[in-house]
Amino acid sequence: MTAQVEAEPPTDGTGHWSPGDHILWRYRANATDRVHICRPVTVVRDDPDLLAVWLASGTHCVRPVLADGTPPYQEPLATRYTKPRTTAVGTWTGTGVLKLARPGQPWSVWLFWDLDWRFRNWYVNLEEPLARWAGGVDSEDHFLDIAVYPDRRWEWKDEDEFAQAQCVGLMTAARAEEVRAAGRAAVEHIESWGAPFTSGWEHWRPDPAWPVPALPDDWDLRRV
Repeated sequence: MTAQVEAEPPTDGTGHWSPGDHILWRYRANATDRVHICRPVTVVRDDPDLLAVWLASGTHCVRPVLADGTPPYQEPLATRYTKPRTTAVGTWTGTGVLKLARPGQPWSVWLFWDLDWRFRNWYVNLEEPLARWAGGVDSEDHFLDIAVYPDRRWEWKDEDEFAQAQCVGLMTAARAEEVRAAGRAAVEHIESWGAPFTSGWEHWRPDPAWPVPALPDDWDLRRV
């Protein structure tokens, strides 16, 4: 297990954020404590059952890049996870992404739309259960994902990256089996076709008055 940022609840007296609050949704680099993905988001809903946030188009986000600035996906898979890396700030484009996460669940579900707001698909992102802290939530991505479509079809995504991460030591065999087990549980959940696939989130729209959250200078530090 990799070390996690010590979690603590929001300091609003309820333990939950309010709709419209701005928080950070962050990921640690695998097998390290270093934050390498940071996305400022707007809280849509936060209660004991669900955290829903909106990643707006135009948001300045931190993403991993190779030391020469090349996006990792442009690097051949054989060396994608072994070349030196750093981070860069870029702008999120498109219609934005709605992210849904249940407490303790080893995945979050993301909703994607086309530019005309036609719903495209759900995306089940396998990851560490979110750890809450005063300024947001932290996790670690587990490479393997599942795309889910409105006609109830689903398919595995990034199985090649999942395998390569194991080959280069970013994930132990035991952890990989835990991730596979989480994936199988997610598939069972998909095939049962309950929430969030029947919750109507695909018809949700962000409040046009919401400002785009800012990326703080200390995005990589714990903020209390």
